[in-house]
Amino acid sequence: MNLPNAITLSRIPLMFVIVGLMYCSWPGAATLAFALFIAAAVGDWLDGFLARRLALVSNFGKLMDAMADKIMVMGIVIALVEKREIPVALALITLCREFLITGMRMVAASKGIVVAADSGGKGKTMTQLIALGFLLGAPMLATDWAYFLKWDASPAVEFVNKVGVIVFVAGTVLSVWSGYRYISRNARMVFADAG
Repeated sequence: MNLPNAITLSRIPLMFVIVGLMYCSWPGAATLAFALFIAAAVGDWLDGFLARRLALVSNFGKLMDAMADKIMVMGIVIALVEKREIPVALALITLCREFLITGMRMVAASKGIVVAADSGGKGKTMTQLIALGFLLGAPMLATDWAYFLKWDASPAVEFVNKVGVIVFVAGTVLSVWSGYRYISRNARMVFADAG
């Protein structure tokens, strides 16, 4: 297990901690959830950077980086749907896309082919991470900053939350578009023996 892969895999347990903190009501929980999310997002960039810099790029790393991103995003999205911060329809579209592309990657892997993330997939992930950052930032403002600074954060919370939802909608559109690109580029190879 090398350092880039360890950073990649750390995002999976980190997602559970972030989601757990989203349901905590003690002062500072929302800020800690936001800070850990930012750390996970930085880790998403850092693992790839280190893998390239240290010449540790591997098929495992390529696959697990994409899987860790999906697990992180979908875990937090499900929690936000339960909290009624994200519309169910958008979450379902995102979830369907992720399962479809993951299934396609698994079929390709069974044939010895690694389908790595392309620029569209990376852009989609970046947009989703930005949206989730805003959506995790809103409760941080509403609970922690309002509590510690003794100010009415309602206008700021509403603005930050709206930005998060708008960016998540954009991420959903990118998700569908990049999913279409993945399928159109790899369908012949993946479904060659399926008629």
